Amino acid sequence: MRTGLDVLLGARGGPLRGRRVGLICNPTSVDRRLRHAADLLHALPGVTLAALFGPEHGVRGDAQYMTAVPGETDAATGLPVHSLYGATRDSLQPRPEQLAGLDLLCFDIQDVGARYYTYQATMLLCMEAAARAGIGFVVLDRPNPIGGLGVEGPALHPGFESFCGLHDVAPRHGLTVGELAALFAAERRLDLDLTVVPCQGWRRGQGFRATGLPWVLPSPNMPTPETALVYPGTCLLEGTNLSEGRGTTRPFELLGAPWLDPARLAVALAAERLPGVRFRPASFTPTWDKHAGLRCHGVELQVHDAGAFRPFRTGLACVVRAREQAPDRFAWRTEAYEFVEGVPAFDLLCGSARERTGIEAGATPAEITEGHAGEAQAFARRRRPFLAYHG
Repeated sequence: MRTGLDVLLGARGGPLRGRRVGLICNPTSVDRRLRHAADLLHALPGVTLAALFGPEHGVRGDAQYMTAVPGETDAATGLPVHSLYGATRDSLQPRPEQLAGLDLLCFDIQDVGARYYTYQATMLLCMEAAARAGIGFVVLDRPNPIGGLGVEGPALHPGFESFCGLHDVAPRHGLTVGELAALFAAERRLDLDLTVVPCQGWRRGQGFRATGLPWVLPSPNMPTPETALVYPGTCLLEGTNLSEGRGTTRPFELLGAPWLDPARLAVALAAERLPGVRFRPASFTPTWDKHAGLRCHGVELQVHDAGAFRPFRTGLACVVRAREQAPDRFAWRTEAYEFVEGVPAFDLLCGSARERTGIEAGATPAEITEGHAGEAQAFARRRRPFLAYHG
């Protein structure tokens, strides 16, 4: 199994040779020996690495979520680092003066396979900026760590776009970043010279552990591939006042709040008969973020069959059953979320208001998700022309 970066290095720079390159990267931009792409490309004969661009969490990956990252100078290469996650929405894509003198942008970041994970939104915005500037765009592909077969969740409706959903793909989309780039370029009709350097040896049914590649945290709260597997569902808790486990060693696998009864919640979730997952009553004390320093009670998700597991359906059921215990204590997140004001964060994550209003009306998780299968199937058909890897 070789990533696009490994393939590029084997080709001695391939499409980057003779070019001035801006590299969009973070700590995951490493080869099999954990050497960083910035260092490798900076030293590669025939390639002129001119600038680095850092997504949310920064080039070094140490900034927490939704925390503005300043520009800086890279200590190892001496290159300028342009932040693509500042304090305003305008900061999310490269400015024309930052692209001046470049021949192309190169994207090499490990995604986690969820619509709301912001790296694929950064890629789309950089593709649009490159198209406007008339420069090329190269994607060094990497495996989808939760596999490329599963597609799940509702469509993104017009009016609910945000940095956690700029383009209508399923919450669990089952695509690599290279496949996403091809879909974005086609569906947004970008006049762009796009090159995808594919992985070698990856099959769609493989999870990350099967690749033999080293796992580097894509963000501070994504410690393991198992975290990535549950994230397309339990990220929904970001739209509520329930803790999604930030401030613990198992973010997105632990969830709860100070007022919940963990045994009762585990029983309620077990009664949902959700495939591939079990729920353990759990208590934890977050060190930061929601309910920091307070003892929370809830559940730990234990996925025992990754192929059967349905993360979005599971995450929605967790919200429904936690809310019904104490609806007077439960609340939706109402402050600005990913640079969008006036739309509840839960709606931005789901892609519409349907799920939230269904929960408020007392609908069951099965009733709320009834229409999702058709929308996921429609996306699966849309993505078919862009699939670059076999099952």
